[in-house]
Amino acid sequence: MPAPARCSRNTAGHTSIGAGTGLQARPGTEGVARWLRATVGAATGLPLPEADDGDDRVVLSIEPDLPPEGYRLVTDGGPARIQGGSAAGVFWGAQTFRQLLGPDAFRRAPLHPDRVWELPRVTVEDAPRFGWRGLMLDVARHFMPKEGVLRYLDLMAAHKLNVFHFHLTDDQGWRIEIGRYPRLTEIGSWRARTKFGHRASPLWEEKPHGGHYTQDDIREIVAYAAERHITVVPEIDVPGHSQAAIAAYPELGNTDVVDTSALTVWDNWGISANVLAPTDNTLRFYEGVFEEVLELFPSEFVHIGGDECRKDQWRRSPAAKGRIADLGLAGEDELQSWFIGHFDTWLTARGRRLIGWDEILEGGLAPGAAVSSWRGYGGGVAAARAGHDVVMCPEQYVYLDHRQAPGDDEPVPIGFVRTLEDVYRFEPVPAGLTAGEARHVLGTQANVWTEVMEDAARVDYQAFPRLAALAEVAWSRLPAPAERDFADFEHRMAAHYRRLDALGVGYRPPTGPRPWQRRPGVLGRPIDGAPPNR
Repeated sequence: MPAPARCSRNTAGHTSIGAGTGLQARPGTEGVARWLRATVGAATGLPLPEADDGDDRVVLSIEPDLPPEGYRLVTDGGPARIQGGSAAGVFWGAQTFRQLLGPDAFRRAPLHPDRVWELPRVTVEDAPRFGWRGLMLDVARHFMPKEGVLRYLDLMAAHKLNVFHFHLTDDQGWRIEIGRYPRLTEIGSWRARTKFGHRASPLWEEKPHGGHYTQDDIREIVAYAAERHITVVPEIDVPGHSQAAIAAYPELGNTDVVDTSALTVWDNWGISANVLAPTDNTLRFYEGVFEEVLELFPSEFVHIGGDECRKDQWRRSPAAKGRIADLGLAGEDELQSWFIGHFDTWLTARGRRLIGWDEILEGGLAPGAAVSSWRGYGGGVAAARAGHDVVMCPEQYVYLDHRQAPGDDEPVPIGFVRTLEDVYRFEPVPAGLTAGEARHVLGTQANVWTEVMEDAARVDYQAFPRLAALAEVAWSRLPAPAERDFADFEHRMAAHYRRLDALGVGYRPPTGPRPWQRRPGVLGRPIDGAPPNR
């Protein structure tokens, strides 16, 4: 899981892995060897010592005939070989090696210290369909402590996902330490109370909620991800979704129409009307933020949000109207495009690439900018046809906050019913694109928005098992959606649930939520019918 491109049986029988089995890490694979000893070694209790010869060993090597993230795993009675086109390929091969050992290889300590571990004698050859196989995790609405983030990086690695989109700021919280602007976390990282359920719910959790990551926490997360060949793409929202920042630094808001000094970090859900003022002071402030962000995150892409920016305050603001006139813009929509364009140019000058939600297409983009297409396929199609790279993540298919089944038992039901099968039949490349346009589809990701996910158990329930289906869509070269063998996927999921059990994942069982996973009486926002196919 995900399904490999080719898997064939070599001979009958099994290859045994035991206390005498060695591990040889050829040049470039030393990091994979450390991971194997730390994870598979811990689960099995096997030391996997260095070994340069003999049949009872596992050999890691980089082979130039393989694609960069491709791998070849061979167990045939001689030394087991995990080969990759790069260290990443070897690492993904090691993930398959772990799966072949069985579910207990996903535990943190051995259940039976004297157990003999066996591998089927097979050759597995595999490579991913897409280079961007992602998970977006929103830690702004409900904070996830660092240990939870590291756990999700491990879960991503186990599913061969390689991009962690880290949604760090929003109206309801600012989660990253910025040295030159300490109030962003002193004030902006916590709120006095929290709406429980959808924003129409009458329920409140009457206690402060908050938290943030220090810069050393961020460095640790980025390094931990890199060891697992996962790129961390940070998201800092501008110019909307910014009330937490304005609460910390009121001068960032539209002070000529709103008493921004009275604002607090937002305690409700939805889209706040409080957006950044289009002033030079705001631009300089966020340039300072992004300077520190670039020091912490080496990723090619930096996500700047750019979605759902309400224009009401700009329409009433003399300062905003003056900026529109000075720039010769047609109105507030072009003012937002100017705002995004400023940071597009700023990031490009520093060797990075801007990526934002599909609203950033309005008004034009620099050639290197990319788009996260969330409002359906339309934004991705427009981006690809305009020559921009795109990550397909339409809300109708891969927003995992949407409910997984109809009925009253689903906890805080949000949006459309998106079953495991619905996600499995999602196709990231929109129909109608030419071959050249389709090459702009970098890949896909699942998005986990946490307004109604108050803790890690709720995140687990919404993410799994559907994230396993998304992982297969992103990795495997599947047939057309209607032709996909979902029965085979379900059959393989039966084994995969045991791996998730060993990892302690609180997934939604196929039969429905367990009693403690339900949230009776907490209002959601279910939408009936099939989602629009746009």
